[in-house]
Amino acid sequence: MKKIIFMGTPPFAATILKGLIQQVEYEVIAVVTQPDRPVGRKKILTASPVKKTALEANIPIYQPDHLAGSKDYEMLLQMQADLIITAAYGQKIPQNLLLAPSHGAINVHASLLPKYRGGAPIHYAIWRGEKETGITIMKMVEEMDAGDILTQSTIPISDKDDVGLLFEKLAVVGKELLLNFLPKYFDGEYQASPQEESQVSYSPTIKKQEEQLDWQQSAQALDRHIRAFRPFPTTYTLLDGQRVKIWQAQPLVKLDADIERPLAMEKPGQIIATDNHHFYVRCGEDSYLAVSEYQPAGKKRLMVEDYLKGTPAEHLIGKHFGTEKE
Repeated sequence: MKKIIFMGTPPFAATILKGLIQQVEYEVIAVVTQPDRPVGRKKILTASPVKKTALEANIPIYQPDHLAGSKDYEMLLQMQADLIITAAYGQKIPQNLLLAPSHGAINVHASLLPKYRGGAPIHYAIWRGEKETGITIMKMVEEMDAGDILTQSTIPISDKDDVGLLFEKLAVVGKELLLNFLPKYFDGEYQASPQEESQVSYSPTIKKQEEQLDWQQSAQALDRHIRAFRPFPTTYTLLDGQRVKIWQAQPLVKLDADIERPLAMEKPGQIIATDNHHFYVRCGEDSYLAVSEYQPAGKKRLMVEDYLKGTPAEHLIGKHFGTEKE
């Protein structure tokens, strides 16, 4: 039985861990995950999905604030593991630990490397309009996501996918790819391929200012932005100086002829029309966003048809969404 140290944090990693636990030929001897974090408005201290999975399986758990130099790090070095497997762990792993297991360390990464190295590959794949993404299993080296590619699996990105849905899809793909690959890896029946450096791109952690919608962009670009940040970290825009959120919308090149458009002039970011289920926002490049799910400032998200029951259309037409830089 091969002894494995698993390192990961979010639901993506928990799905992969559950798959490993179910295999009789592997023993997960330790799980390393991020410390419990305050979550929600009440800031309730919450365990990561990986920790919850490990607790259910009675696997020893390690949660150092900083892995390098910690007591946990020293203990992990002495475990005589056969392999370290990481999946969205969230910390840099010291080289000595990567080399400690007899079969080194491998990573399950949610992109088709060398595209989108970094911590937000699924967000960027949608945001940048990629038609496909996938899972890469690679050898781990000290430089982030730069190790040799061991195997990959590809899936399409639909125009309905958001980051939450794509995370779920890729977690299943990653679990299946890993479990199919591990026997070959332990037997040495694989070929490692160096990453092509000229093809490298990055997906750094999302910054707060990147959550704002830019209405000068096309409706298609805005739709990708919304889906790439849904359900986390979410996008926002300003209305009457307050932050509001658009959760669901459809990009349009033109409006139906029967939709009334009372404004003589239309500017990007302006609400120009409504119907029973949407309000329509003028965007850049002469395009339109049909918004169907909306969250007013300080309130819960709701369907636009419900929002319009309490907010007459004439109070919306001509209103202008903006950004904090304006």
